[in-house]
Amino acid sequence: MTCPLCLQPSTWESNPWRPFCSERCQMTDLGAWATEQYRIPGSTLNTHTSFPDSSEGDDGTERQQHS
Repeated sequence: MTCPLCLQPSTWESNPWRPFCSERCQMTDLGAWATEQYRIPGSTLNTHTSFPDSSEGDDGTERQQHS
């Protein structure tokens, strides 16, 4: 089997870093995911969330002010 990062030959049996050939390749790959260098294709998510006006209640009516 070849390492998916450096493409060097790698053994599968008794390899604690599989499918990578070494801890270095495993950590490099993890770092790429953590810094968003890798992305999974798909449609763009709508991250904009609208919140109701703070002066409105849950049903859209104006909230009563407490003193």
